Amino acid sequence: MIELITDTFERPNFIAFVILFLCGLYIAMTHHNLVKKVIGLYVIQTSVLFILVTFSFKQGGTVPILLPGETAVDARDYVNPLPHALTLTGIVVGVATLGVSLSIVTAIYRTYGSLNEDEVLKRLE
Repeated sequence: MIELITDTFERPNFIAFVILFLCGLYIAMTHHNLVKKVIGLYVIQTSVLFILVTFSFKQGGTVPILLPGETAVDARDYVNPLPHALTLTGIVVGVATLGVSLSIVTAIYRTYGSLNEDEVLKRLE
C-alpha cells in the first residue's frame, strides 16, 4: 500500500488527472445550469485524453520511423503511436460533440426560456 502511494506521488500527471476528473464530475453533478453541465463533461473528457497521453509516454523513446538503411529494429526503443492517434481522434470527436450539445442546449433555451434543469423539467410535465 505504501508503494502505491509513493509511486503515485512520483507521477504528478496522475494526480492532475484525478483532480481534473473530479472537478469535471463535481461540475456536472452539482450545477443545475445545462451549459455548466456540458462544460463539466468536457473537462472529464479532457482529463481522460490527458491520462491517455500520459500512459503513452516512454522515457528515452523515439518516433517509430525507420531511416533508410536500418534493418534491425528493437520495438522497445520506440513510442507506440496508437495512443496519440486515439487522442487526436478523441479531440476531434470531443469538439464535435461539444458543438452538438451546445446547439441542443440553445434549442432547449429557445423552447423553454431557461437553462435551469429544474425549470425545464417542470415545464415538461
